[in-house]
Amino acid sequence: MSAGLAITNPWWTAAATRANPQDWAATDPALQSRRKYDLGYRASVLADVIVEPLDDRLIVLRGPRRVGKSVALKDTIYELCGRGDIDVRQLIYIAADELTAQDLNRAINLGRELTRSVDQPTPRQRAWFIDEVTSLGGWTSTLKFLRDNTSFGLDLVVCTGSSWADDAEVGRDLLAGRAGTSNIRRTRILLPMSFRDFLIVTRPELPRPGPLAPWDLQSGEASEAAALAEFGTDALDLAWQAYLTCGGYPRAVSEYHHTGQVSDAFLSDLEERLHRDVDRTAPEESIPRLLAELHARSGSPLSRVRVAGELGYGSRQTFDLRLNKLVRTFGAIWCHQVTEEGRRIQGAQAKLYLTDPIMAWLGPRLRAGLTTPDMTRLTEAAIAVALATVVEATQTGRWVSGDAIGYTKTGGGLEIDLAPVPLPSSGVKCVLRRLRPNGSLMAGGRRPAQLRASSVAVLSRPRTSPI
Repeated sequence: MSAGLAITNPWWTAAATRANPQDWAATDPALQSRRKYDLGYRASVLADVIVEPLDDRLIVLRGPRRVGKSVALKDTIYELCGRGDIDVRQLIYIAADELTAQDLNRAINLGRELTRSVDQPTPRQRAWFIDEVTSLGGWTSTLKFLRDNTSFGLDLVVCTGSSWADDAEVGRDLLAGRAGTSNIRRTRILLPMSFRDFLIVTRPELPRPGPLAPWDLQSGEASEAAALAEFGTDALDLAWQAYLTCGGYPRAVSEYHHTGQVSDAFLSDLEERLHRDVDRTAPEESIPRLLAELHARSGSPLSRVRVAGELGYGSRQTFDLRLNKLVRTFGAIWCHQVTEEGRRIQGAQAKLYLTDPIMAWLGPRLRAGLTTPDMTRLTEAAIAVALATVVEATQTGRWVSGDAIGYTKTGGGLEIDLAPVPLPSSGVKCVLRRLRPNGSLMAGGRRPAQLRASSVAVLSRPRTSPI
């Protein structure tokens, strides 16, 4: 294990040889792989770690597979290696995806021992980057013991992963008094590129007004931004449709930008990983069909009993298990029915949105006979994910708890796809949008009842039949 740690922490060698502490990046496997598809996109999810002093925070970074969590860690380490106030021996990377809890404990103890020279003349903090640890059985209890009883509790720790192990107790073991003295974004989510990110790397010449919070979309500032964007409306509309075709996974964006199509190789890799996480006991074709059906029904509340039968699941419970695994690995997000005050209505059917457009295209691309995605549904899902991302950034934990977004129904039969949800802010306005058949946006729609402050809503078309 000592040799393995030395290999995966090549910057340590620079301290002994006085070489450039960032030279390792040229041969790092994760960064080398990124270069094949690099359009210049860099996730900002750990930007504060890069620039702020090392402290005792514990950060848990989650997100779907293939989104770039490992690359984000390596980018962060690379930048920290260039800081004059940090000795590279303070930086320790552990690839945990093949470890046991006992191995993890040993790796952390060895990491400190192998870098003990940095503690002369006085002990110094470490920054630990533990990759793909969250699916490891017993990982939270292992880190809990080390945070409570060793110098590890004084160090900066960043953990990544796609899904929790069944025995993981993150809140109890890690966040309750063991996540450091700072209360800033202890849990974070890295999602595929937003449309803004997509524009930056593929169409930088297009007008790109500054970002606005959803509750400011009826403000004077929003009017000015819309006037600026009007000069490029047609080009922005085409770019939006391109985004709905390739999604925001960095490799998918690069392939589409260069060739006009996401490769079957990437889609097959994504399918295999989803199959392993969500439905590994089912036939391989189960994932394409599942995603295609979920997309086709995403515009309305999901009747899980009916869909479970149509997809051949033995029971609703089995189907629910698959859906919950898809949600836990950030492949989809629930949108529950809520009251006008944003409270969830227990027992009501929920809607389910896929978190990236490419998930909806995976089915028909890899399996003949499945229906091509609908651009209007793709737009609705993309707006839902964008809104959930803002709510999560405003109040951490909302995405995972399933109350980042919600839908409601008016007395007149209209369905408000993205209804008011409580937020820790004030002066929030109502957002009204309807969708063209091609998935682009247009203003309009009858204003619903006056919404309360600290809420946001999106009005969609009337529903004529349930699914």
